[in-house]
Amino acid sequence: MRHSQLACAFAAALASFGLSLLAAGPAVAQQKPDPQAELIAKRNVIEKELEQVAVVDRKVMIKMRDGKLMAADIYRPKGADKVPIIFVRTPYNFNFWDVKLGAPRDMSRELEAVKRGYAYVEVQERGHFFSQGNYDILGMPLSDGSDELKWMSSQPWSNGKVGTTGCSSTAEWQLAVVAQNDPSLAAFNVQGFGAGVGHVGPYYEQGNWYRGGALQMLFISWIYDYGIQNQVRPMFASDTTQAELIRASHYFDLAPQMPPVDWNKAFWYLPEKDIIKAVGGPPGIYETHMPVATGGDMIARTPNDPAWYKGGLWHENMKVSKPGLWFMSWFDVSVSPNLAAYNQVRSTAPKAVADQQYAIIAPVLHCAYTRATENTMIGDLDVGDARFDYNDLVYGWFDHYLKGEDSPTLDKQPKVMYYVMGANRWKNADTWPPAGTTTQDLYFTSEGQANTLYGNGKLVATPAEADHPDQFVYDPANPVPTFGGGGCCQGSAVKFGSYDQRPQETRNDILVYDTEPFKQGVEVSGPVTVTLYVSSSAKDTDFTFKLIDVYPDGRAFNVTENIQRMRYRNGYDKPLAWMSPGKVYKVTFQPIDTAYYFRPGHTLRVDVSSSNFPRFDRNLNTGGNNYDEDKGVIAHNAVHHDSQYPSKITITVMPNAEPMADGEMGKPD
Repeated sequence: MRHSQLACAFAAALASFGLSLLAAGPAVAQQKPDPQAELIAKRNVIEKELEQVAVVDRKVMIKMRDGKLMAADIYRPKGADKVPIIFVRTPYNFNFWDVKLGAPRDMSRELEAVKRGYAYVEVQERGHFFSQGNYDILGMPLSDGSDELKWMSSQPWSNGKVGTTGCSSTAEWQLAVVAQNDPSLAAFNVQGFGAGVGHVGPYYEQGNWYRGGALQMLFISWIYDYGIQNQVRPMFASDTTQAELIRASHYFDLAPQMPPVDWNKAFWYLPEKDIIKAVGGPPGIYETHMPVATGGDMIARTPNDPAWYKGGLWHENMKVSKPGLWFMSWFDVSVSPNLAAYNQVRSTAPKAVADQQYAIIAPVLHCAYTRATENTMIGDLDVGDARFDYNDLVYGWFDHYLKGEDSPTLDKQPKVMYYVMGANRWKNADTWPPAGTTTQDLYFTSEGQANTLYGNGKLVATPAEADHPDQFVYDPANPVPTFGGGGCCQGSAVKFGSYDQRPQETRNDILVYDTEPFKQGVEVSGPVTVTLYVSSSAKDTDFTFKLIDVYPDGRAFNVTENIQRMRYRNGYDKPLAWMSPGKVYKVTFQPIDTAYYFRPGHTLRVDVSSSNFPRFDRNLNTGGNNYDEDKGVIAHNAVHHDSQYPSKITITVMPNAEPMADGEMGKPD
């Protein structure tokens, strides 16, 4: 009877898709050996061990204040009285049963938490898989997060203390919920959390949606590829029993299988508001208004749109009063707003809480902390031995704040630990930027021909006496293609990391400026800020830059990059600022942070252009909305540089910094 009820429940869910259940055919008498047999066996062993040491309680439906039910899987030590909780909430699939392989998924994280004396609670984000409701970016975390914390901390097996952890979308909801100051939330660990940060300091990225006012196109592919806005989906009735849901999870993990998209082509579609529609994706939060907390039409929002402040993003006016362990990386989507959030919390929290904030900045791509090796590669750049025992630190962290135990690991952890690429070593500091750093200005100059790496652009200590502007043509139909940099989630359309930029630097729409080779090494650890004096034939356009390390043999590896849309040059909370042909305007990019050692004999280079596509969307140069336009105009752009127009890059330098001996590379201070 219970099987019949389950079949009916899921048939009803599929009916919303216009599908029906089909009878299975006869079993195949003989099958070939399963190539995944070893993996399946390993997973079964872990699952069996988990069942031996843990109370396993899956598909527990937690009621929210609006009546919607969120699905949770709970693992807690057998025989324990009251235990602390590690809380993981995600929009991604954590169904324990791998339907394709017919075995449990890797349950090693759950097993380790239980063996260390924790309950491990995974909660499915609203609107995904077995959880009810409709999803919005960050899934209404302020209400859902608070309700979930109250529920789990009130369970008879809970000691009342909860700690959060996770990377990317499993981290991005945390800060705003932490700011609600729920008494049960004792500590948090955010990893690669940029898309959870709204407005902080000079940054109005609004969850990495923007950079310098330009759209970061990763969300277009992310929203589609992960079925994020697919609100028409199979769902079980609210009265479906837990036993039936557990049984169903062996058969259906409800993961959407989106038709594959060639994003190399799809990102080019105009208008960009219709890109998801053009690849056959469903309507939703990206381009169609939905009745959700933050409002729909995300593509139409400006960087300071009121809708950004109604949802789950954390903003600088939201106080954090909990101990925090912050993981970031130099080649992530957006490290500088993350660092600004860390600094904001440290500067506004009570001193006791400010002293409980720890930051680690690693030399890896998005959420790739544990992938560091003896020869960690960021694209084609070898940054040495960047390994670090993150797991040991996380559990030392939770042992201290959730169990009240002394933690030797935490006792010796500096407030800021950052990896200096080029020197290829971890360094410790009490603040970011590190104490003792100074700023240095390098001024752009040329004889008016800085175009390409064969031009005459230079970076010098003082501004030039006469202005010889460097001119180039920016055609939205022929943008500079993204080649490396920080980011994620754009499929095969972008290779993130660090690569030799010389093939790109033969383009005439890239201006190239070099220092003389350094006689002594220079460590740049802190913000990098570019100020340009520019003119354009267009009403609005973009300017971009890349910071590059040029090796003695000519290889040119990108270190970091930035973009600025000119209409926002006066600020994101100010009226739009248009350009007039022939007039020179000052524009200062938002600071972008790095930690990089330029070795003796190396050269610091800056490339300037007007596009970096498809990392960022193309400015069509019309002065229109951009997102709803399908035609652009060519812009004739120029960079000016003399004492009247002192275009410059300002770097943050650690004086007298030298790398350690080769045998000590990669070791922390």
